[in-house]
Amino acid sequence: MEWVAETVESIKSFQIRKALNDAVSFGMIISSALIIWKALMCITGSESPVVVVLTGSMEPGFKRGDILFLHMNNDPIRAGEIIVYNVDGRSIPIVHRVIKVHERKDTGEVNILTKGDANPGDDIGLYAPGQRWLEQRHIMGRAVGFLPYVGWVTIIMTEKPIVKYFSN
Repeated sequence: MEWVAETVESIKSFQIRKALNDAVSFGMIISSALIIWKALMCITGSESPVVVVLTGSMEPGFKRGDILFLHMNNDPIRAGEIIVYNVDGRSIPIVHRVIKVHERKDTGEVNILTKGDANPGDDIGLYAPGQRWLEQRHIMGRAVGFLPYVGWVTIIMTEKPIVKYFSN
């Protein structure tokens, strides 16, 4: 009978070790992902080095579900570049093309006007009320590369209630 008790103790000990091992492994995965994200932030100079295209406003260049890689540096922004920007009062960034750049000679301040490639008009209607231009502080980065369709996982998880329910 003593060997049964020893066997049960051995199994319990093994299960506890396995659970601890799984917890440590999961923690390492999460830590690694955070370290990689922070490293990408430092390398790219962007607060969000990767974004998902959520609408079709940039088709045919970028489709809904594409993942964009961003980079931000001190080079002047030029018309034709694709940027990602945040507007005051909105939490979701917007991916659109720069169509006009206005630089003030006296201050060096740069104002930018954008437009989605598939949209009929400029983005003034998307900006905060009374805002006619984007300023440098609104820009999160420039698109420097993309992966097609990979972002659909994010879109499905945020838009489909059943997936959203199970992921919580």
